[in-house]
Amino acid sequence: METSALLGLALGLPVLAFAGVLMADQRQNLREAISLLCGGLLLWTVANLYQPALQGESVSLAWLQVMPGIELAFRVEPLGLLFALVASFLWIVTTLYAIGYMRGHNEANQTRFFALFALSIGCVMGIAFAENLFTLFVFYEVLTLATYPLVTHAGTEKARAGGRTYLMILLGTSVGFFLVAIAGTWLLAGTLSFTPGGVFPTETAPAVLSLLLVLYVFGVGKAAIMPFHRWLPAAMVAPTPVSALLHAVAVVKAGVFVILKVCLMIFGLETLKAIPATTWLLYLAAISILLASLVALRQDNLKARLAYSTISQLGYITLGALLATSAGIAGGAMHIVMHAFGKITLFFCAGAILVAAHKTEISQLDGLGRQMPVTMSAFFVASLCIIGVPPTGGTWSKWFLLLGTVEAEQWSLVVLLMLSSLLSIAYLLPIPLRAFFPRNGTTVPGKVMVREAPWPSMVAIAVTAIGCVLLLAYPTIFSRLIHAGI
Repeated sequence: METSALLGLALGLPVLAFAGVLMADQRQNLREAISLLCGGLLLWTVANLYQPALQGESVSLAWLQVMPGIELAFRVEPLGLLFALVASFLWIVTTLYAIGYMRGHNEANQTRFFALFALSIGCVMGIAFAENLFTLFVFYEVLTLATYPLVTHAGTEKARAGGRTYLMILLGTSVGFFLVAIAGTWLLAGTLSFTPGGVFPTETAPAVLSLLLVLYVFGVGKAAIMPFHRWLPAAMVAPTPVSALLHAVAVVKAGVFVILKVCLMIFGLETLKAIPATTWLLYLAAISILLASLVALRQDNLKARLAYSTISQLGYITLGALLATSAGIAGGAMHIVMHAFGKITLFFCAGAILVAAHKTEISQLDGLGRQMPVTMSAFFVASLCIIGVPPTGGTWSKWFLLLGTVEAEQWSLVVLLMLSSLLSIAYLLPIPLRAFFPRNGTTVPGKVMVREAPWPSMVAIAVTAIGCVLLLAYPTIFSRLIHAGI
């Protein structure tokens, strides 16, 4: 099959899954089989684009010309392929997890859930392979609209309120800032195509570039940089598979991927270093990392703590992009992968705890490790991945980010990265520790029945937890793409 046909298939398979799930409707087995089959085919398709991307082969596809110079077009490049590989693999795993969760929790509207999940993955493929800012913006907006019904899935007043916050912040920032930045780029550069080294003429005033950079960073609300972060905790009213989609597979990863790609291929690293706004935006990302970590420490609700952890971890990726060094970009891109595996495992575990033990608060978890040993062991491994220590792959991304701060001679950020890792230990490790070693005064029966979540969910948890460990030993499948992209 020609590589351009593979690209078209990667864009089309999630749409086919969307239609197939809707047609299957209440036939559960068929509906879920369609999701898993299309997920497997998508991963195979994206994987077959790996070598062409590494070899620099031009793989492109144009759908529609809106006006001269602005078209709906796609191109395979290494960083986009990295994002697509992660999303396509985790689509399969999350679908498997969702089968156990949605059935075990007796969730309503399961057809709508699986259909919109597939459509969201289609939007991710559009973002990953977008040839220009116009195409990226179209799929970025459709992703927001496709995930909104998932956020409000429960149909309660709390879910609707969370959905309103989600929609208001993401649409408000994208239309108020992101779209304005794209228009400004078109006026200054005459192109919206992603170009290695950037697109702006050398004579462009630094003040104008500073303004555009601010608009991009704040306009990509899915990156959850403070103060445009409230949508993420608000969206935690959604079912746990949706939280996994938001945090690991699609939404927030789309945001930080856009930040990376704009910094690398719209501004270019050399231009980025010369922009006055880069430094204070860099420190804003650092403040987001620190403040979100401190807020996470105060959360007793498990999903809320994980949500603020995500805000903090996204700050790492934005910081890596704004360091404007090759090591910083490599660290940020690697953290997309490592955080995806670690955080999806943590949310899978939170959902398993809800389904099997009906607990949502951290203060309720004392002694739960004896009932759910596999789940809490996976939680421990994933916590290590987020913290960034062996034997997990998170070690690599934190290492490259640290190298990036040293390369940029940002010594205060070196200290901040170390401090934030300590805070990650403080808000994550007590959870599995109290599950296995209850606090003094907590009574745990001598004989406890082991009761884990349904087996499809447990298989998914095992796969992603093992992935966290394997990424330490085998990071090259992603690091080769990253270095080719830089």
